Amino acid sequence: MTNATAVIGAGSFGTSLAIQLARRGSTTLLWGRNADKLAAMQEARENAQYLPGCHFPVKLAATADLPGAVDAADDLLIATPSHALRATLEQLKPMLREGQGLIAACKGLEPNTGKLVHEVIEDVYGSSRPFGVLSGPTFAKELGIGLPTAVTIASADEAYAENFARLLHGDGFRAYWSEDLVGVEIGGAAKNVMAIGVGIADGLSLGANTRAALITRGLAEIMRLAIAMGGKAETLMGLAGMGDLVLTCTDNQSRNRRMGLLLAQNRSVDEAIAEIQQVVEGVKAAPEVLRLAQRYEVDMPITAAVHGVLIGRLSAVEAVNLLATRPARAEVVAD
Repeated sequence: MTNATAVIGAGSFGTSLAIQLARRGSTTLLWGRNADKLAAMQEARENAQYLPGCHFPVKLAATADLPGAVDAADDLLIATPSHALRATLEQLKPMLREGQGLIAACKGLEPNTGKLVHEVIEDVYGSSRPFGVLSGPTFAKELGIGLPTAVTIASADEAYAENFARLLHGDGFRAYWSEDLVGVEIGGAAKNVMAIGVGIADGLSLGANTRAALITRGLAEIMRLAIAMGGKAETLMGLAGMGDLVLTCTDNQSRNRRMGLLLAQNRSVDEAIAEIQQVVEGVKAAPEVLRLAQRYEVDMPITAAVHGVLIGRLSAVEAVNLLATRPARAEVVAD
């Protein structure tokens, strides 16, 4: 299947997805805000800042011409941080043609509103334009060099999700599709908060037992919230839920896990972000996930503890002690 796709956002994830689209035969245009960096990418045929060594396929071009990229594309793939999604959609709005679809590869919630990615899209475009979201256990570097990877694409228009999945599928990359937007999006956003918590525990050398408990009970929290919001439990047992949670919690390629490790060393949030040098989605997601939990009356103690550390209300040790001294209860995953 051939297609022309514009990828909006030339960070590590956007670049790796652009590489995969081009690898599978789509004519792909990669756009970002820094014209000089894009020109350097086009000349070097790689994104040396974020994905050194991941060479661009022949069908991938980096460009600073946003209107030209949108006009040439059948579909758009938006890979900006979630907090920049609304502004990006507003910028694109006058350029889009009728029927032109888009996939958002943003894992997070809108700051201050707590809106899911698809809700932000509907706010800006309404519900007539085909759109979906992409999530799953994906480290950009591994995708960029072609290691086996799997994702889920969710859309209310299942045919659209399937068609876009087929553009990416192949060469060791598996793309599945789903109609459960809420489950996929909550899994992608909340797992970042849990990864900060696991990073804190590992930074305090609390061991493998603690790590496993936090991942398992973290998944239970995510499932409870997603189900309360209309998502499906089975989605959270799949790639966008358990898969992404395990990946993000257990490997140091995860910015959120590294944030937790640094917080355990008594670094401030700002100091940790400066060291990581990229957006740490879990920092922005934590207060929004907690607000959703309160709105839907869902118990999320790990999320609350991580948020307490991020805002300076709890130390890393205090957060762990708070979780460790919770009263005994029957194990409940989803209620």
